[in-house]
Amino acid sequence: MTSAPMSGRKAQAARNDELILQAARAVFTADPGAPIAAVAERAGVGISALYRRYPSKEALLQKLCGDGLKLYIEVTERALAEEGDAWEAFAGYLRGIVDADTNSLTIRLAGTFRPTEELYRDAVRADGLATEIHRRTVEAGALRPDVTVADIALLLEQIASIKLGDEKRTAQLRHRFLALATDALRVTPGHRELPGPPPEDDELKARWNPAG
Repeated sequence: MTSAPMSGRKAQAARNDELILQAARAVFTADPGAPIAAVAERAGVGISALYRRYPSKEALLQKLCGDGLKLYIEVTERALAEEGDAWEAFAGYLRGIVDADTNSLTIRLAGTFRPTEELYRDAVRADGLATEIHRRTVEAGALRPDVTVADIALLLEQIASIKLGDEKRTAQLRHRFLALATDALRVTPGHRELPGPPPEDDELKARWNPAG
């Protein structure tokens, strides 16, 4: 059964919403302090059209990060559903997260708005899935056991910070450095013990507390 096509007005509203979200991601990951009017200008929509959909900048930031969390969950669930080689599933998970670029939102937007209850619930779900794929890969003897879930989170953020040239070049470089990193994550004979304690979950989560 196919869904009925949207009316012209609904289709235009859906297109505007997609334009707004794409523009908001670009604007706020470049400058979290940018005004919401900059989003409307980049999206090519009137400010009134934007406010009808998102009554405040905070609501728009909540939507952006909520969508990012849902995408992270989708990528991780897909990797966990794979029944083949545990390392290949884990490496595919890392590549999927890099392609989704959800970590750019964390780098730029953590602490700039007040998370909703739905965001907290999705964050708990995302954390649980990340823990599960990590556990599975360690138990398979493929991922070094001294690497924690929080280590992986910060590693993905470091890769997301790479921005050089256009989108295609940035993607190439991110996957290049991900490949270098995954070689260090995999269990190999004689790997050296990591220096210093790993990051704590509380350290990572504290960044989402709004300033002030």
